[in-house]
Amino acid sequence: MTQRTRFRKKPAQDPKTTPMSLGPTIGLAAVCLLGMVCMYLWTSSRHAAAPVAAQPARSAPAYTPKHIYSETANPVDDIAAALAQAKREHKRVLLDFGGDWCGDCQVLDLYFHQPPNDALLADHFVLVHVWIGHMDANLDVAKRYGVPIAKGVPALAVLGADGRLLYAQKAGEFEDMRHMEPASVTEFLETWKS
Repeated sequence: MTQRTRFRKKPAQDPKTTPMSLGPTIGLAAVCLLGMVCMYLWTSSRHAAAPVAAQPARSAPAYTPKHIYSETANPVDDIAAALAQAKREHKRVLLDFGGDWCGDCQVLDLYFHQPPNDALLADHFVLVHVWIGHMDANLDVAKRYGVPIAKGVPALAVLGADGRLLYAQKAGEFEDMRHMEPASVTEFLETWKS
């Protein structure tokens, strides 16, 4: 072996691409990535596990959805029976158009059964729930009473004991019931009681 081949120079390497120079960069990137993953997991677990009490207070307690609207009922017959009862008892008929799938309808029903709404409802109204399917059933009944279901449900109408329409919801006034207070139902019932 000659002297020349034994002391051959290595080719010059770019200092930015040597394994030793990439180590700190890769380590820093790994630490940043790990930090972002931990922050994501921490914030998503805090949001998912946040207790209901930590959210803004609402008057509506937790509830289990219940069966309110009968798919097999005949709303025309139910309304006729309610009108006969209202006439005997000197009350008004309250028509509630909606479906069990509707969270706002569930909240309205919950508010109907809280004081003072429960007493107002019992003393002054005969309540008829009219099932609207998924916005595709009994629409002729809603139209007959001037309730535009397309504006949202629950949708309400009030009839006198003689069957005369006294009020029909026109602009989806109760379709965001889950963000309303029970007092809004109280105000409505007070306004339309007989």
